[in-house]
Amino acid sequence: MDQLIPAFLREALTAQYGGPLAEEIASGFTPRKPVTLRVNTLKADAREVDAALAAAGIEAQPVDWYADARLLPEADEPQVQALSVYTEGKLYLQGLSAMLPPLLMPLAPGTSVLDMCAAPGGKSTQMAALAGGQIDLTLCERDAARAERLRHNVQLQGVRRAVVMNTDAAQLDPAFRFDAILLDAPCTGSGTLRLGEGIPPRRMEKSWVDKTVRTQRKLLQKAWALLKPGGTLVYATCSILRQENEDAVQTLLERGAKLTTAPDALADALPSLPAALPGCLCVRPTPVYEGFFVSVLKKP
Repeated sequence: MDQLIPAFLREALTAQYGGPLAEEIASGFTPRKPVTLRVNTLKADAREVDAALAAAGIEAQPVDWYADARLLPEADEPQVQALSVYTEGKLYLQGLSAMLPPLLMPLAPGTSVLDMCAAPGGKSTQMAALAGGQIDLTLCERDAARAERLRHNVQLQGVRRAVVMNTDAAQLDPAFRFDAILLDAPCTGSGTLRLGEGIPPRRMEKSWVDKTVRTQRKLLQKAWALLKPGGTLVYATCSILRQENEDAVQTLLERGAKLTTAPDALADALPSLPAALPGCLCVRPTPVYEGFFVSVLKKP
């Protein structure tokens, strides 16, 4: 395994997945992923965005499991950001793995949705687009600068039924109740490590993991309290460590939550890692995908 990987992470991956699979995971910590984007269907359709990319000489490849996603094998972000379809909010630069949680959310018209850690807004605006703008979004971000960036992206992407709150979601008034909640929790980012080309390894120590886990549990318990009976909670991280993922989900299973299995067609299309709980989806880091975990929980 690459010696640039922090020692704690090397040991954790080997213990959790075994040596051969840990080596395969390490091979996915590439320094550069291809640019990927999502068509913002609130403002444009795929034909318009594809035509704009083609006119700029940018090759765009479809993504089998999501009709609104595109992979740009040769482009860089500044090339895309120079296009009017970008500046007008007709597309959103977004990693493929990060597009998964909104696809698992129930987004029927009129659904009240909380995005607990919403900045910079990729998943929030994706949910709005998937719902045709017909859901009511409450978007939380505790950092003021990130909250302002979130407001900008929400406006640029044409999302109308959204309230941005510059607050820690863990401190939301208990009087709030939501039909569906997305908790893309703060995490170690163990699935997003990038090595080489002068990019230093992410800091990764047991004390940091333990602190992160405490934050995740606090947010998860708050999400459960704010969720209406019969509601859906999608819990996600960009980590591939069990402490942050399946162990967190287990705390809600012990409170009566029901784990819903991700659609087979979606799971089969993705590079996956074995999950300790059936129904959870863990994406393996590859030269294209970031490592990512997502689970869907129903409240009785």
